[in-house]
Amino acid sequence: MQTQTTRIISILCAGKGIFQALLFFFLCCFLVAAPSVAAPGNFTLDFTTIRLGDDAPELTQAIPAVVRPDDSVAANADTDAAVQQATPASPVVLVVGGIQGDEPGGFSAATLLTTHYTIRKGVLWVVPNLNFPSIIKRSRGLHGDMNRKFAKLDDHDPEFGTVRRIQELISHPRVGLVLNLHDGSGYYRPTFEDKLRNPNRWGQSVIIDQEALDGVFMGSLGNEARQAAESANSKLLSPQHALHVHNTRTAEGDHEMDKSLSYYAVRQGKAAFGLEASKEFPVEVRAYYHLLMVESFLAQAGVEFTRGFALTPEGVREALLDKLDVTFADNKVFLPLEDVRPAINLLPLSKDAPAQAVTSKPIMAVLPCAKGEEGQYCVHYGNRMITLIRPDWREMDHSITGMRVLADGRETEAPFGQVLEVSKSLLVQPTEGYRVNAIGFDSGRKDESGEVMALKDFQSRFSVDRQGRLYRVEVYKDQRFSGMFLVRFGSGSNRLTSKETPSIPTDRLPDKPGQESNLGF
Repeated sequence: MQTQTTRIISILCAGKGIFQALLFFFLCCFLVAAPSVAAPGNFTLDFTTIRLGDDAPELTQAIPAVVRPDDSVAANADTDAAVQQATPASPVVLVVGGIQGDEPGGFSAATLLTTHYTIRKGVLWVVPNLNFPSIIKRSRGLHGDMNRKFAKLDDHDPEFGTVRRIQELISHPRVGLVLNLHDGSGYYRPTFEDKLRNPNRWGQSVIIDQEALDGVFMGSLGNEARQAAESANSKLLSPQHALHVHNTRTAEGDHEMDKSLSYYAVRQGKAAFGLEASKEFPVEVRAYYHLLMVESFLAQAGVEFTRGFALTPEGVREALLDKLDVTFADNKVFLPLEDVRPAINLLPLSKDAPAQAVTSKPIMAVLPCAKGEEGQYCVHYGNRMITLIRPDWREMDHSITGMRVLADGRETEAPFGQVLEVSKSLLVQPTEGYRVNAIGFDSGRKDESGEVMALKDFQSRFSVDRQGRLYRVEVYKDQRFSGMFLVRFGSGSNRLTSKETPSIPTDRLPDKPGQESNLGF
């Protein structure tokens, strides 16, 4: 499923044309020290820029280190170049999430744009994890409020590089519209109604810095904001959730807002809006309202798209929970995390593998655990830690990529980094020079190839999942680790009864409950 690791800042997620075949989600999560000696908290996280849609060639050159498939250009290079020269480039829509780490509705919605949307016309850039360290720690800002650092910033500030890079992205000549996604307290109202609904609240609002920005794309800021609010208000879950436009009139003396990302964009001649969902809602409802607003702005900007889920709170929730996984060691190790146990013990890894983990969503990271024993790694999804990994450090063997097996009596290949679905039984065929260790299956033999394995033969406490159906099958050449695949025993097995249907876990959403800031945009 995963293709390669990365430490780059920008990544390409093409929605159509010559790039339709591949969708990359690379996470920049490299550690300062080697994994075997990394101290808790001693890591560096950088934000990712994910690009969807058709891009002109000069755009690729403008942002360094964009990855393309090796064969993505050659076949139609002349035709595509001619089309791009003849067609004026459309303005890029830039969506930013996670500037404040305790606002999961915003960065969750931005993440769904990268994982579940296909851009059919136009260009969308998404930064879902701008203040990634603060997201991990569920903090408004580990080094102060990043959304107050866009007017003046000391070059010794720990976030100086991050702020300068997002400023460069905003200032890119192709960027025409900037949407900054936030979660705000209460419900903004132009006049006082009660303590949750008044002009000092920020939730459920579209924020503009001024009524208009003359001579630029979508520069009628007030009108564009009102159209987006009206569009979202047509799909309210409750009349109390109504969105309003909040004009901060920043240039008239709002010295807090003139430090913000959105006003920096306005000063660069870009149409910019702050989108606020209320902190009174659970994360799926916040993301629902964010996406209603974002989709309206995309339509106003002429961006056409399709979406891979129903835009309802339930559909958002399911999309946030699906396809959570991480791979290590060039896909020799693959872990699905939707129903993962709280800890995975003695996972065979090389000492550089945690620093090169590849995750399925851009707000996921594998980092040294802040608490616990040295050498333990925590897998984070937004604000939440979803499992702990205790590695078994191994040298790697690269001589094979999988094993031949009999799955329910049928001969097939079991590639490393994959899940093999089995109804009743599995047998790994012996291969000279290699030994098999099925975790949780105790045959009393050092090499468990040639053994018939059924679900009843496994100890459930060794399973990868909490349902006790998914198990690791590891392969070694002498003491070196060659790779592993997973076996999932399905409906033909008899550990679960029909009344014990697995439920969707409730502790995998990217918003660990806790205190959130009541400060404004």
